[in-house]
Amino acid sequence: MATFLYRLGRLAFRRRWLVLLAWIAVLVAAVVGVSSVSGSTTDDFTLPGTQSQQAIDLLEKEFPQASAGGATARVVMEAPDGQKLTSAAHKQEVESLVADLRKAPQVANVTDPFTAGLVNSSGSIAYAQVTYAVPQADITTAASNALHQVADKGEKAGLDVSLGGNAVLEEEQSNAAELIGLLVAAFVLVITFGSLVAAGLPLVSAIVGVGIALCAITVASSFVDMASNAQTLALMLGLAVAIDYALFIVSRYRTELREGHAPEEAAGRALGTAGSAVVFAGLTVVIALAGLSVIGIAMLTTMGLAAAFAITVAVLVALTLLPAMLGFTGTRVAHGRLTTRRVCAEQRGRRVTMGVRWGRFVTRHPWKMLLASVVGLGVLAIPALSLRLTLPDDSMAAPGSTQRVAYDTLSKGFGPGFSGPLTIVVDARGSDDAKTAAADTSALLEGLGDVAAVRPPVFNEAGDVALLTAVPGSPPTSQETVDLVGDIRERSGAVEEDSGAQVMVTGTTALNIDVSAKLGEAMVPYLAIVVGLALVLLLLVFRSVLVPIKAAAGFLLSVVATLGVLVAVFQWGWLKDVFGVEETAPIVSLLPILLIGVVFGLAMDYEVFLVSGMREAYVHGAGPTEAIVTGFRHGARVVTAAAIIMISVFAGFLLDDIALVKSIGMGLAAAVLFDALVIRMTLVPAVMTLLGARAWALPRWLDRLLPNVDVEGEKLRRVLAERDCQTRIPAQNDQEPTAPAPFG
Repeated sequence: MATFLYRLGRLAFRRRWLVLLAWIAVLVAAVVGVSSVSGSTTDDFTLPGTQSQQAIDLLEKEFPQASAGGATARVVMEAPDGQKLTSAAHKQEVESLVADLRKAPQVANVTDPFTAGLVNSSGSIAYAQVTYAVPQADITTAASNALHQVADKGEKAGLDVSLGGNAVLEEEQSNAAELIGLLVAAFVLVITFGSLVAAGLPLVSAIVGVGIALCAITVASSFVDMASNAQTLALMLGLAVAIDYALFIVSRYRTELREGHAPEEAAGRALGTAGSAVVFAGLTVVIALAGLSVIGIAMLTTMGLAAAFAITVAVLVALTLLPAMLGFTGTRVAHGRLTTRRVCAEQRGRRVTMGVRWGRFVTRHPWKMLLASVVGLGVLAIPALSLRLTLPDDSMAAPGSTQRVAYDTLSKGFGPGFSGPLTIVVDARGSDDAKTAAADTSALLEGLGDVAAVRPPVFNEAGDVALLTAVPGSPPTSQETVDLVGDIRERSGAVEEDSGAQVMVTGTTALNIDVSAKLGEAMVPYLAIVVGLALVLLLLVFRSVLVPIKAAAGFLLSVVATLGVLVAVFQWGWLKDVFGVEETAPIVSLLPILLIGVVFGLAMDYEVFLVSGMREAYVHGAGPTEAIVTGFRHGARVVTAAAIIMISVFAGFLLDDIALVKSIGMGLAAAVLFDALVIRMTLVPAVMTLLGARAWALPRWLDRLLPNVDVEGEKLRRVLAERDCQTRIPAQNDQEPTAPAPFG
């Protein structure tokens, strides 16, 4: 691996114009591809094998007019203060709006609020339910515009009109988060390198890689159903990881230049050493993200694969475009004109670096630092015991958005559960009396304490399948509604025994509950798969049994601490005003399992970069403790800078108004903070000190079985040393210096 990357680095350096033009061509092709397609995203879920999905499939067959798989919208109308929608003037206007909705593109059905009882008791609030003939992903711009035109018409007539439901497309978000992340990254890079040229290379390579990845994902969304947050996750991870990977390679390139190597040789050596760590770190992240596919939820699969693709592009850019750009800059990268006197003294060996001082401090007090790390993160993890999961709905929409206004208006007019009604399907095809089965089900629902209202059953044309609607008395995301769905499913067994009819609960609320339950059940198996694969990868990288186990244990500790912080802020409301959280709610069910996949990959990044330096020193003859300090001398400053950049990029998404994006940004920022600065910089050296030489122990039988991937570049160094030696001997005989020949 190291030898191949060495050759690749020198080749890209020499053929820099060809490499640059190739990447420009790829970027242009991606941009052209985006301009020629119309990509769309979706938040729709399908859960094969669950009761809610089974009921939806039955409704599509028996109630085609209901368009059970189609997108829905709620047009919520409120009369001015002191007036009623039931007055002659307002009623006529509402009926005109309903008529316009029925003529809108892709609309399958519209319920009239006056005939369907969708007006509240005071007559001030009503809503029309719009059902589309196509799923959310297929809603056209014309259909979306028609919906907003109806809302604008109602506003001009004096009504307060807002829109809810999954057919309402999200408004474009600002790019403030990305800009803030890039600005902070630029500042940290300048401080780290002391050079504008060196600081600019990671930023340029990251922008190119992320641009190509996002364009490709947009093109892919024209052919597959892409989750609406897939691009955000790809942007978030691609930007942070691309800057980090470039940071490690540029830093190693500068080191090789200081050691007297020619620029081309320095590029090859940098890629042969730091590039190997980039490849394996990137592979770990890709495994963790692609592993989301095993959950069996299409939305999560597309998010994971999109982010994995962005990471792959970032690795390819770091291995090819970056050394080509180094060819254009030459030795100017090493000229740190903005470097402080202290850093200059550290680089010349006249002053001990902060990383070395910290490494020595931890190795002198390993037990104290280990206990402090474990206890501190353990305390932060306590709130995770109260973790509750849900899926985002209009209650989590951005404050002031039409979706949020519609949700609040319905809750005010009809009660908190009205925005999340439960659809009850009575499948009486195997029953002798379908009407009795439906009546028994209706009586069962009315007898439950948390049911606010039950609408009369509606039968299909054959009269053997009934559709009922139950309105919970609690909000859709509350634990009371979760318990209600479970209670209905449990008690429906009595109806099935008496009549032979099957009773199923579905609808958006029930489907969300089933998704959350499935994600909760899948968390442990997914964790086992991802951690197992990554442990094998780390076993190959470090040729040690204890180092990968220690890495995984530290990751688990940082994850539970991160979940604890998320619960405390988003669910309990601690410091919610500081982080801009409008109201508390259960944690979005996608987040924990997404956090596991993403954070594990990022955690292994720092493990590979930091510990590979320790192993490099150890295989060169340093003692176990000395190797730890040496690893900190070479890697602590760069790893710390990389962590600060990642934290800044992720934390910038706290400015987003969408609760899911805000929680993902905070979760990833907290996870990197805990993992990089507590686990990798404190707990890892403490444990390595306590283990001593046993940390690098590998059974002989396993040593013979494992291939040597040479991530630290030891084989490459030996070959280069022999080549340099052979080059110097003829030069001494001829009394003329001879330039090093390209390796291979």
